[in-house]
Amino acid sequence: MTNWVEVKQYEDITYHKADGMARIAFNRPEVRNAFRPETINELIEAFNEAWEDQAVGVVLFTGNGPAQDGKYAFSSG
Repeated sequence: MTNWVEVKQYEDITYHKADGMARIAFNRPEVRNAFRPETINELIEAFNEAWEDQAVGVVLFTGNGPAQDGKYAFSSG
């Protein structure tokens, strides 16, 4: 089992690392992970940090959920 460690707290995304992997996820399930300008800025920062980290060999990009109705969405925006 992978032990993910939070790299930095964001408002609209989550960013964790473990074993040479980075996991960046939309974290607005209440709006089906729709993104807004702030989300884009957070994604750029997280992806740049992962790019510059020599220990990261792969980035898993996903969406958190489920929404209140129990359904999952990668992103609706």
